Amino acid sequence: MSLLHSVLPRLWLQRGLGAWLLRPLSWLYGALVQTRKLAYRRAWLDSGHPGIPVIVVGNVVAGGAGKTPTTIALVQHLLARGLPVGVVSRGHGRTDTQVRAVHADSDTRDVGDEPLLIHRRTGAPVWVGASRLEAARQLRQAHPEVRLLVCDDGLQHLALQRDLEICVMDERGAGNGWLLPAGPLREPWPRAVDLLLYTDGQPRSGAYAARRQLAPQAINGFGQTRDLDDFLNQPVDAVAGLARPQAFFDMLRARGLQLAQTHALADHDTFEGWVVTATGHPLLCTEKDAAKLWRHQPEAWAVPLQLQVPDDFWQTLDTWLISQGLLAS
Repeated sequence: MSLLHSVLPRLWLQRGLGAWLLRPLSWLYGALVQTRKLAYRRAWLDSGHPGIPVIVVGNVVAGGAGKTPTTIALVQHLLARGLPVGVVSRGHGRTDTQVRAVHADSDTRDVGDEPLLIHRRTGAPVWVGASRLEAARQLRQAHPEVRLLVCDDGLQHLALQRDLEICVMDERGAGNGWLLPAGPLREPWPRAVDLLLYTDGQPRSGAYAARRQLAPQAINGFGQTRDLDDFLNQPVDAVAGLARPQAFFDMLRARGLQLAQTHALADHDTFEGWVVTATGHPLLCTEKDAAKLWRHQPEAWAVPLQLQVPDDFWQTLDTWLISQGLLAS
């Protein structure tokens, strides 16, 4: 795994010697962040709005905090309210930066693993591109019925103007409170956001507490399903290509599974170098990794992640939707 996903996250939990040694670099990084924000405020750098309301889901810390599960839950909620919604994303791990639509049979090398997962779980139109603004414009052209856009992982993508910001955090919070690389922060915190959602841990005042949990059933590359409880009385192996693979392994153990071997890969790993090992144990993976792993090992079992969002979060969101004329009061 890369330095970003192995060594640095441990340093970011406290202001120890390693973090202090990196502190001068964080000052330089902070100056660049502030200069970039100023450039957008002064219109030295171009930004634009796609013409319909935009909700951005993102976080201010490096590493996964539950942005994609939050985006999926958000899109499912909007669709249940009868709102035609589309999603735009950069599509990390893609082989190019071109704008393109995501289809159920798309290759993750073309569209990225998270956009493919969002489309498969929600059925909503999803477009990817280095320019989220151009992706939004092309999505609207292809789907004129869409009345609302959700941008996955776009809090720092200032070229896309937005109407509502949802910041997602987990049990780490802001870590040691320092900017990269001395700390986990992509930008200074606290800063104003419209909704703050904690997917794990104790939220601060004014934030909402959600809960991540494993789905009760797993699915393999042949389309077969199996209760997760069926794996309880036998050793299993697990693999995860996440920003924090250990979080997935810990959830499996908390569910009562006995992990014989764990394989922690870098976030968005392509699995091109994956070597199938015949241990005789069932192999469990994340739903995000499944499309890539199944090319090599379709018998692997993907365990979906579910997010339980509190009702008061949805009530606050619905109030905003009403104010935008997207829902009837």
